[in-house]
Amino acid sequence: MEPQVTDNVEQSRFEITTDAGLAGFAEYQLRDGGRIAFVHTVIDPAFEGQGLGGKLARAVLDTARERGLGVLPYCPFIRGWIAKHPEYVDLVPADKRAKFDL
Repeated sequence: MEPQVTDNVEQSRFEITTDAGLAGFAEYQLRDGGRIAFVHTVIDPAFEGQGLGGKLARAVLDTARERGLGVLPYCPFIRGWIAKHPEYVDLVPADKRAKFDL
């Protein structure tokens, strides 16, 4: 099974699963003004090295774009992923980019 990313609204986190189960998640907080703050990302150590963190990051950022949400990358993993993929920097509001070194 290809890894799947779903929005677990009840727990305010996007989850990535494989045929072996839950592999990780990215916790978020919805903010006023149409913004989503990513606060914590975890990939279970049993799933590390499989590129799942990158798949999760891409999926959550693509979802934010589809929903028209500005991204506040408080989570170091999401922030670092955006820095390595400049095509996503535009999701971070221009007045917040310096705060996140983007």
